[in-house]
Amino acid sequence: MIEPEQAADHQAVRRVVAAAFAHQPEVADLVELIRASPQYEPDLALVARRGGDVVGHVMISHAELVDGATAWDVLTLSPLAVRPDVQRQGVGSALVVEALRLADATGAAMVTLEGSPAYYPRFGFRDARTLGVTIDLPDWSSPDAGQVYLLSAYDPAVRGRLVYPPAFAVI
Repeated sequence: MIEPEQAADHQAVRRVVAAAFAHQPEVADLVELIRASPQYEPDLALVARRGGDVVGHVMISHAELVDGATAWDVLTLSPLAVRPDVQRQGVGSALVVEALRLADATGAAMVTLEGSPAYYPRFGFRDARTLGVTIDLPDWSSPDAGQVYLLSAYDPAVRGRLVYPPAFAVI
């Protein structure tokens, strides 16, 4: 079952994110920092439940795409986390599909992310560079990890460099 996260879910979400990102423990802090920021979009923070337990989480929040003096409000998907013992069972896919459906209703042009080029294209994400979107990626990441998903309100004029909100400075 996919539903909006509630305050009562926060500790369970932290455990899921910490387990999924055991190699990057700061990602669990990122979730809390986003929640405390003006870029937080509560309706786009979702949990997956199985047997009443939180087994997955996804969060889409606001960011900016900047091109010279022009800035557009866009969305960014980060993080997506699934408890390791239930990975590869469709939980992450269900979270992404529902989050993108809800994101489309916001009027934003696109959802951006840094993620696996082997995983996210199945949902319609594509290489950001092909649409004039620059995402500064970590050195260890492949150049095609910067991806975008076009929403109904997409306009080709929306392009530029992705500027993450301050909460993302932790990762």
